[in-house]
Amino acid sequence: MNGTKAKRGESIRGIRAMNQVLINDTTLRDGEQAAGVAFNLNEKVAIASLLDAIGIHELEVGIAAMGGEEQRAIATICNLGLRTQLLGWNRAVISDIQASIACSLQRVHISIPVSEIQITAKFQGQWQVVLQKLKNSISFACDRGLFVSVGGEDSSRADENFLLDLALYAQQWGASRFRFCDTVGILDPFTTYAKVKRLAIALSIPIEMHTHNDFGMATANALAGIKAGALSINTTVNGLGERAGNAALEEVVMALKCIHGMDLGIDTPSLLKISKLVALASGCSVPAYKAIVGKNTFEFPSQFLQPEYLLTE
Repeated sequence: MNGTKAKRGESIRGIRAMNQVLINDTTLRDGEQAAGVAFNLNEKVAIASLLDAIGIHELEVGIAAMGGEEQRAIATICNLGLRTQLLGWNRAVISDIQASIACSLQRVHISIPVSEIQITAKFQGQWQVVLQKLKNSISFACDRGLFVSVGGEDSSRADENFLLDLALYAQQWGASRFRFCDTVGILDPFTTYAKVKRLAIALSIPIEMHTHNDFGMATANALAGIKAGALSINTTVNGLGERAGNAALEEVVMALKCIHGMDLGIDTPSLLKISKLVALASGCSVPAYKAIVGKNTFEFPSQFLQPEYLLTE
């Protein structure tokens, strides 16, 4: 490990030690699930490289089980020597994890449905099968020395007792993080806080927030999760993602910095640069009124952009 990589590693460990928030950007996975968006290899490399350069702590780089060009892109990014941590998304399927390993990923996210509606649709309502598949996949990944994150798909509609039991089992079986997913974007910040607080009290592993913007509250819900004790947030650049999108990287980072006083070591002036890159690569232009990176934001007098203004009425 070279000195630069070591420095970033020390920085990440320091943030964890201070219980500050880690950003796990999923533009290259969930962002690409936006309708009509398909990044080519060069675009994925450029996005990953710039996110790394501005100091994003972790990148969810794709789904290796898709094979073909997706595997090639993930493997290429893994070989760039980036300082950020790289994570691959997987179902609770051994072959998915094997595909991630083949791409040189050392960190895997394992997603499993946790709501009755999702378990019925994908496992014919057999929750015992859900738990067994999760246990097998976590054990397989841990036996190979991988960092394992577990995601509760559709956590927001899950029975809260089942969700907590599954998260505790995941922790017991070796998971290092649990992702609370508002998969269909139905929560408000108050409900989010209550649900995540219950998990945070019970779990000793960190909780990660994954929020969608169907009611325009993805960023607010992500921040509510942090207030409840979560320590990581999934984001996408410009809020890019399926349906109404995800919590926007630039909104989350700037809200944490200017409203909550959390400086995560991210080069915030470069958020506009990554916004423009992703807009160009995705073909999804940024509205002029978009928070933080929309052009209208920069037409106000400069004093309105200062943190002290943001902290007053």
